[in-house]
Amino acid sequence: MSQRELRQLNGLALAYMGDAVFEKHVRYTLLTQGKVRPNRLHQEATTYVSAKAQAAILRALEAEDVLTDEEKQIVRRGRNAKSHTVPKYTDVQTYGYATGFEALLGYLYVTDAHDRLQQLLQRAMVLGAKKEGR
Repeated sequence: MSQRELRQLNGLALAYMGDAVFEKHVRYTLLTQGKVRPNRLHQEATTYVSAKAQAAILRALEAEDVLTDEEKQIVRRGRNAKSHTVPKYTDVQTYGYATGFEALLGYLYVTDAHDRLQQLLQRAMVLGAKKEGR
């Protein structure tokens, strides 16, 4: 795909990629913190990668006003994407925010904005830890 085509991917396709990017980052970060027990790793990872956690991270990023106009547009594209399913333990609004967060990460990944992606991933880990009181 060309760079132009990648920039025009729909919100759900970007979220699909962003989900994988965030999951990998969370797992790697937890491992580097010395957490190696599989059950504990899974429990801690879900505090970051659940729809509720991702929605809270996005809301915090928005409150900090750190997103560019282009990034805000991508988030809206992800939030407004019409998914035919919603996980059973979350509401539609929370799921939309989580999808917006994932779409942003996916967009930064596919457009090779790796420095910005790393900045937001690192900030997301801090915000997720604060939410959990760590």
